[in-house]
Amino acid sequence: QRVGAKRRPMTGSAKQSRTLIEKLMDCFVASLLAMTKTTQVILNRRRDRPMRKIIAALTFALIASSGRAETIEQRAAPCLACHGERGQSETENTPSLGGQQPAYALIQLFMFREKLRVFEPMNEMAKALTDDDLRLFSDFIGKLPKPAPPADAGDPARLQRAQALVQQQHCNSCHNADFSGRDNVPRLADQREDYLAKTMREYKDN
Repeated sequence: QRVGAKRRPMTGSAKQSRTLIEKLMDCFVASLLAMTKTTQVILNRRRDRPMRKIIAALTFALIASSGRAETIEQRAAPCLACHGERGQSETENTPSLGGQQPAYALIQLFMFREKLRVFEPMNEMAKALTDDDLRLFSDFIGKLPKPAPPADAGDPARLQRAQALVQQQHCNSCHNADFSGRDNVPRLADQREDYLAKTMREYKDN
């Protein structure tokens, strides 16, 4: 845009659509660039703005296809763009969905739709879903493959301290001994560590 040029004011619906697209666009940027660890560099350089335009176009295409999609796999494509192909997230602080308990997923989707759980990208994505849609998506999530265990086995001493805390706090009483979860209790096994740490801090801070 030319320096000093005045922008034409947007209508309310246009602003809302642009807000949703920008949020989804940023999510796609993070998902596509996470493995290169150059997200901030690319987002901040003017010469790379064409990349954001390309991703915006892809976002529009996904939204349009989801509106006329006939299968749950097609409708879930925008979800997996952020949460990872086949439900295993590659994006920082974004949970893997594979193998999650359907009852738990249903409750979370309902809370996002009703803004009882506030996270704007998810609130926007869920706000138009019907009750039948919520059940359909939660069942689909439960059938995705479980996340693969991390390649790094971890520090044995750290894992031993963690196991002691699990026993002390009785985490395995509700989440099961293998952390697979049950009913409305979420699966924790092989979840992204950064997401779990973030969530635990949020619980601690109320």
